[in-house]
Amino acid sequence: MKKLIALLLVVLTVTLCGCSMGDSSIRFGAAGLGGVYYQAATSLKQLAENDGNINIDVKTTAGSAANVRLLSQGYLDAAIAQSDIISDAYNGENTFKTAYKDYSAVAALYTEVCHIIVKADSSINSVDDLLGKTVSVGEEESGSELNAKQILSAYGLNDKMIKEVNLNYADSAKALVSGEVDAVFWTVGINATVVDELSKQCDIKLLGIDKQTADKLESAYSYIDCKVDENTYNGQTKAVDTVGVKSVLIVSDKLSNDKVKALTKLVFDNANELQLTVSADLDIIEKDAVVGVNIPFHRGAAEYYNEKGIEVKTAE
Repeated sequence: MKKLIALLLVVLTVTLCGCSMGDSSIRFGAAGLGGVYYQAATSLKQLAENDGNINIDVKTTAGSAANVRLLSQGYLDAAIAQSDIISDAYNGENTFKTAYKDYSAVAALYTEVCHIIVKADSSINSVDDLLGKTVSVGEEESGSELNAKQILSAYGLNDKMIKEVNLNYADSAKALVSGEVDAVFWTVGINATVVDELSKQCDIKLLGIDKQTADKLESAYSYIDCKVDENTYNGQTKAVDTVGVKSVLIVSDKLSNDKVKALTKLVFDNANELQLTVSADLDIIEKDAVVGVNIPFHRGAAEYYNEKGIEVKTAE
C-alpha cells in the first residue's frame, strides 16, 4: 500500500510539473464583447498562434480598472487599460486609495475617446441636460465608468442628481434603443464596432465637452483633447469636441524579459494586420508607442525599444 501511495505521489508530481512547465500561455485581460480591447486581444491571440513563439489566452473582463486589479493580483499576465487608470492605480491617486504595483508598460496603442451618446431625436443637447435623467455609465470597474463619473462631476452632477446604472456594452445599447436609459458613456476608440452597431439600430448624436470643462479635466487627470467628426456614425450629423485617453498594453512584472520582448515584437511586426482586424484607428509606431505612458516600461519591452534606438524608463 505504501509503495502504491508513493508511486501515485510521483506520478502526480510529474504531472503537475509537466503542466506547469508546458503552460506558457499569457492570460490576457480584454474588456467586453464589441469593444476594441476584445478585438485587439483576440487578434493578438491569432497572430501569436501563427507566430508560434508565445501563446495568448484571452479573458473577458469588466474593463480597465478591473484589468489593473486582476493583473496586480496575479490573475492576469497582460491586459489593455487606459493610461489615466494605470497611472492613478500605480501611484494610488484619485479614485485609487491603494497603489497597485507589479505591472509595467509595453506600448500605447491608440487614443480612446469619451463618447457620450443619446438618441438623435432626444431633447438632451448637453451634459448639463442629463440632470434628472437615467444614464448608463458603463460596467463597474470599467474605464468608461471612471471617466463618466469624472466628467459628470466636472459639470457639477453626481449620482443624486442623475440615476446612474452600470450596464455592459450590449445592455447599454439595448437600453438606449428601448428608452430605458437616456444616455450612455463609452470610452472607446473612434469607429469602435459597439458605437457603429448602435448607430445602425437608432440614429444617435454625441454630446460635446466644452473647452472650459475639458481644460478642468485635463488639468486634474490624464485627458487629452479629441474630436469626433460629423457623420462618423449613422445619424451623427454634427462634429463634437470631447476628451480622451491613451490605451496601453501592460504586463505583469513577473513575466520574463524574453516573453515580454516577444510580445512587444509581435505587436509591432504585425501592426498592419492588427489594424485590419480592429475597428479603431491604431497608432502602432515605436516612437509614438512610448508617448503618453506615465508608468515604467517592462525590461523586456525596453530591450526591444533599445534595439530601435528608443530609450524608455524602467522600474528601479
